[in-house]
Amino acid sequence: MITARYASEAERWEAVQQRDSGADGVFYYSVKSTGVYCRPSCAARPALRKNVAFHDSCAAAEQAGFRACLRCKPGQPSLAERHAGVVAQACRLIDAADGVPDLDTLAQACGMSRFHFHRIFKAHTGITPKAYADAGRARRVQQGLADAPTVTEAIYAAGFNSSGRFYAASAQVLGMTPQAFRAGGTGASIRFAIAASSLGAILVAATDKGICAILMGDDPELLARDLQDRFPKAELRGAEADFEQTVAQVVAFVEAPRIGLDLPLDVRGTAFQQRVWQALREIPAGQTVSYAELAERIGLPKGARAIAGACAANPVAVAIPCHRVVRNDGSISGYRWGVERKHALLEREGAK
Repeated sequence: MITARYASEAERWEAVQQRDSGADGVFYYSVKSTGVYCRPSCAARPALRKNVAFHDSCAAAEQAGFRACLRCKPGQPSLAERHAGVVAQACRLIDAADGVPDLDTLAQACGMSRFHFHRIFKAHTGITPKAYADAGRARRVQQGLADAPTVTEAIYAAGFNSSGRFYAASAQVLGMTPQAFRAGGTGASIRFAIAASSLGAILVAATDKGICAILMGDDPELLARDLQDRFPKAELRGAEADFEQTVAQVVAFVEAPRIGLDLPLDVRGTAFQQRVWQALREIPAGQTVSYAELAERIGLPKGARAIAGACAANPVAVAIPCHRVVRNDGSISGYRWGVERKHALLEREGAK
């Protein structure tokens, strides 16, 4: 089917010259001098424009008397589709395994070398097979702690080989002890306060390890309810005098982001989210990047949409500066705390 993007022959010829994989499946091109037809992304030697014709389907190219290229195999799924299938297969194998399959086992099951499989998996998911397996175990143990008769049974059912190894990682996996998580956060202590700023109400919350939430909005009551929803059974402690200085630091930072925030953070997310959040913190005040540029920086060039999802999941406004990510044309896109606030923050930073 012809799309608006590749409707003209000039656009199609440009796609062929650029070997644009985005045009694969939209159209095909044939070369009169060789008698074959190819995908736009084919790595074969460039043909002369006078020898090239365009076709909307493989069937149309074959009816015109051309045979399929043996290099790009246009009648078969594209390389990107085949790689996506391999990654999906590997994810299913990891999810179904009792423990964490080693890299060699996964690569062999997918018919690839160890190195090639690792590279393809990371390129498509943004994380390594081990990080994916660890995230799956964390998810299973979280579910298991709510249902299993004992903590120990939940740990082993999730795929941990020993309870000692799990307890060593429990703070990162759960954000609290397994017993506290099993009780829905009971026993976890979080201090919080709500202050006013030029951007509206700001809720600041912290565990004993660092800031765990900076929420912004127009209604303080809704912000407090949001915090309660995040930690339904934790002990939320408000109006503590010694916490006011922390809140004042955060408010001053929001009012003037260039001053920086010299406070530890205690935020948890998936391995991929953590990678994105770390990359966000490396963007200097006064600069912006596009979602596509940020995806390139973390080694996931086609992951702009996943980047946007990680930005939306960021629980610490401004300190993890997702407001510094804009559209490809530089325009301001959506922001969890409101587009107006994003625009104001960028103005304060003097972003160009």
